[in-house]
Amino acid sequence: MGVERLIKARRSIRKFKSSKPDWREIIECIDSTRYAPMAGNNFSLKFILVEDGEKIQKLAEAAQQNFITKAKYVIVVCTTPGRTETAYGERGSKYLKQQAGAAIQNLLLKLTECKLATCWVGHFVDEQVKDILDIPDEIDVEAMFPIGYPYEKPKEKRYIELDSILYFNRYGNKRMEEESKLSA
Repeated sequence: MGVERLIKARRSIRKFKSSKPDWREIIECIDSTRYAPMAGNNFSLKFILVEDGEKIQKLAEAAQQNFITKAKYVIVVCTTPGRTETAYGERGSKYLKQQAGAAIQNLLLKLTECKLATCWVGHFVDEQVKDILDIPDEIDVEAMFPIGYPYEKPKEKRYIELDSILYFNRYGNKRMEEESKLSA
């Protein structure tokens, strides 16, 4: 499947079949994150692949989202801020979020290509997740991704129109100006 088709096919799925995916396929999906851009080429992400049902139940409670309990696996994405924040100061924390997002998009697209389903979960109690998975205090938990096979085919999604989000040369300018007008 081409990149454009993958981008358009990706959906947030909260209902999973009872069959369990092959964990090796999930590892391949996590591997795709290594190719995301990183500030200073400093890879700051860590991943925890959880298959323990009791831990998945506790993660669902930490997120207050019961659908997570139906997943066969959960990927927890963490950032290690040390070197990036040391190298870039206060902008480092912004870079950590940006590069986590870029890597997560790779993960989501690869999961879609493998016909696996997930939903980006960003609402949870950080301390509870850290306690459940023995994550050190200095590590940040970015998101959780329950993984399974989709229970049903997702509905078509309505997308925002491009002209409502695109400006040219300055905020609010809806028209591309000719080069001659720009240089005058």
